Amino acid sequence: MTRNDEVRTELPGMDTASLAAPLGPTGRPLRAFPVPAALKQHGPAKIVALCNQKGGVGKTTTSINLGAALAEYGRRVLAIDFDPQGALSAGLGAQTHDVTTIYDLLLNRHADVQEAIQTTGVPGLDIIPANIDLSAAEVHLVNEVAREQILAGVLRKVSADYDVILIDCQPSLGILTVNALTASHGVLIPLECEYFALRGVALLIETIDKVRERLNPAIELDGILATMYDSRTLHSREVLERVVDAFGDRVLETVISRTVKFPDASVAATPITQFAPEHQAAEAYRQLARELIFRGAVA
Repeated sequence: MTRNDEVRTELPGMDTASLAAPLGPTGRPLRAFPVPAALKQHGPAKIVALCNQKGGVGKTTTSINLGAALAEYGRRVLAIDFDPQGALSAGLGAQTHDVTTIYDLLLNRHADVQEAIQTTGVPGLDIIPANIDLSAAEVHLVNEVAREQILAGVLRKVSADYDVILIDCQPSLGILTVNALTASHGVLIPLECEYFALRGVALLIETIDKVRERLNPAIELDGILATMYDSRTLHSREVLERVVDAFGDRVLETVISRTVKFPDASVAATPITQFAPEHQAAEAYRQLARELIFRGAVA
């Protein structure tokens, strides 16, 4: 039995037609995930942390474009910039100075969450920004009571207003990331199709397991998202194959390919779904949104 045959027999809910479909990059038959039905009401939000301790794997790009794609499907989305570098804020054109940021909400329990929320150029997608001040939060939170649960308390105040809350975590496994995991229902791990990115996934999943045991029993791994995939290189194909072999159905079927359109869209402070709506990269993030809704990871 070949590896592809094994994958075909193990995937749940797969019909005969899907077995005959061409294989995608993950070695599984390509599926067309259905366009989700409109929601009859909004909230409470599913909270998803986009997390990987390695930088440059596509966390912020995914936060921006997944949020925009979900908003296209009628979901109300709040993006939380939880990285002191503020890349998510810059990518969505948010103000980061002389405004209330996530740092203020963490350290001042009297701060108004609504004052921190900014609208973006994407209807249905809002953001709470961050700036370099957030880098001092870990020091200030050390002596706080229940310091791992402070972000959860902040998000409870706005959860009823949104369908999805996406937390763009910093590239570390420090107290800010633990806060994000404690506040979340699920974790999405963007994983660059490169060997060194692969090495840290086991450590991250171990951290998620510890948070589940000690702080947040409800947290689940929503999926591992392969990013920066280049089908022309043997290295990308081999890394993706190893990820699927190791993690099976936890690897999402959607794969985000490498393209120069992403940095171009970042410079324009616009999601790829608006910057180049017909490009295959925009469609990939729409497919990601459909797949996560299909899996029940988000509403």
